[in-house]
Amino acid sequence: MDFRRIENLPPYVFSIINGLKIEARRAGHDVVDLGFGNPDIPSPDVAVAKLAEAAQNPKNHRYSLSRGLPKLREAIAGYYKDKWDVDLDPELEITNTIGSKEGFTHLMWVLLDRGDAAIVPSPSYPIHMYGPLFAGADLRQVPMKFLANPSQRENFADDFMDSLNTAWDVGWPKPRVLVISFPHNPTGATVDLAFMQRVVDFCREKEMIVVHDHAYADIGFDGHEPPSILQAEGAKECAVELYSMTKSFSMSGWRCAFLLGNAEVVQALVKIKSYLDYGMFQPVQIAATVTINEAADFPDQVRGVYESRCDTLIDGLSRIGWDVPKPGGTMFVWAPIPEAYAEMGSVEFCSHVVREADVALSPGVGFGPGGEGFARFALIENELRINQAIRNLKRGLPKLG
Repeated sequence: MDFRRIENLPPYVFSIINGLKIEARRAGHDVVDLGFGNPDIPSPDVAVAKLAEAAQNPKNHRYSLSRGLPKLREAIAGYYKDKWDVDLDPELEITNTIGSKEGFTHLMWVLLDRGDAAIVPSPSYPIHMYGPLFAGADLRQVPMKFLANPSQRENFADDFMDSLNTAWDVGWPKPRVLVISFPHNPTGATVDLAFMQRVVDFCREKEMIVVHDHAYADIGFDGHEPPSILQAEGAKECAVELYSMTKSFSMSGWRCAFLLGNAEVVQALVKIKSYLDYGMFQPVQIAATVTINEAADFPDQVRGVYESRCDTLIDGLSRIGWDVPKPGGTMFVWAPIPEAYAEMGSVEFCSHVVREADVALSPGVGFGPGGEGFARFALIENELRINQAIRNLKRGLPKLG
């Protein structure tokens, strides 16, 4: 049969490492999994308790609202006002999505069609590249690979805007959509509000829509407070933002996220989703509402856990001769493959690490061509397990140091 929408998809390289991890564990090896970014921090107690309570009411078992209960939208509007001083209309400028990936993918269907073009950083979270491709659009990539070099980070904003202008200038048709996400997965790069203003000004001038995936909105390190793009002047003319409870509230399996910002774009997503789903399970919406209202400080606890793990990992890698810059945020560490192993591609290197060191990492090429030469650590194990991974890496990578 002809499956045209997926026939050109490359092999999912993460599955190669996952297969080796499973094979090693079946052979009795204790593999420290720092690959898949699946949060291990328990969800807030108030969320679990409210979910259990709401699920006892049969009225909550029926279809819900695709765009989210009014009180849920009011809660996230209040959160944005308190944290970023952004005013949002819960009726027109906010809709609920069943996780950011669902919201983003369907948003690309709304914004793009065959023959259109989108600009996406490379490397990037995979759906940021494949979402536009699934919609039939062409992709223009802005390189971000150099961000692993901390000496170049101070010039990031100028370099990024230069690359953005180049991506706009080359080729036809002119791009309709820019996709960004800061703090950035996988590189951990962070930006300030002045950068967001430059992006908004660019997109207003070019009559583009900018989609900011704010997945790590609450996870900035060393005192960094990630800005919302909606804080920029004129943002609502051209910008929408995805906010998720996955990382900030450690509610990954709950699949609760939001699209916020430009009312026309938000309502376009509302329209297409009205044909596709009946919304999240209502007890999840009720629990998410209570969590946002009553556990607004929980993201600070989450950030503290990830920063402690990040420091433990960076220090440990340095001790064994693998110097890696600390990210500005996220729950990941983006590591250049050590010089002694540079002849390996990222898939070969990460396969070697699983086999020889019993540590699972994500190959950089899985985040696009710009990720080749890197590996990504996910901070999903506690400090004891991270230190065990360091000992394993010292054993399995003897050419380090």
